[in-house]
Amino acid sequence: MLLGYDSYMRLLLVEDSERLQRSLGTGLRKSGYALDIAASGPDGLWRARSTEYDVMILDIMLPGMDGLSVLRELRAQGNQTHVLLLTARDSVLDRVTGLRAGADDYLVKPFAFDELVARIQALARRQRGLKDPLVRVGGLELDTAARIVRRDGETINLLPREYALLEHLASRAGQVVSRSDIEAHIYDDRVEPMSNVVDSAICALRRKIDRRGEPSLIVTRRRMGYVLVNDRAGKPSAAVDV
Repeated sequence: MLLGYDSYMRLLLVEDSERLQRSLGTGLRKSGYALDIAASGPDGLWRARSTEYDVMILDIMLPGMDGLSVLRELRAQGNQTHVLLLTARDSVLDRVTGLRAGADDYLVKPFAFDELVARIQALARRQRGLKDPLVRVGGLELDTAARIVRRDGETINLLPREYALLEHLASRAGQVVSRSDIEAHIYDDRVEPMSNVVDSAICALRRKIDRRGEPSLIVTRRRMGYVLVNDRAGKPSAAVDV
């Protein structure tokens, strides 16, 4: 049974500092997040309108259009993306202004990268009304705060993108997740048509989480996508190796 999850996320960083773009971009991508970056308010607004993001990390001081104006415009249009404001201003009035404009959280510069990630994860749980960072699907347990995976108590070492893929499947345990959905949430760049990058990633993940001689926990539905089964017995009749 799925008890809780902090599903894999696609993020938008709106920040004009090239130094922060590089450092945060590198850190978030290494952590397994899919990330888009905008360097101005108008570009950030356009991207937020054009793509569905789980969390938007929004600097207040931006060229072209300040972050609060971007935020107010999005909220006026009914966009409910979770927004984490970044700012060098730390007065109570500044924080209150940002929250009243529609921000979900507020982080003052300078900040620790680990705190940023923790706040992103907390926003994802809040979005789904969940507090428990643990995901349990059959014999699998994902600690989404520590990004640790165990099967029947045994730790499984996954690469960041493998973990991201498993977490995304776990967020929809028992449901079909299409290749295009995986591509959109797991990969930053466009995947070439007819590419087998998703199929290859699924195969690599199966090798690590499956038990020899037992049905795979990830089954393939032809021309539909993949399902992470939410029972220990699995569904071998639906499994198709790729």
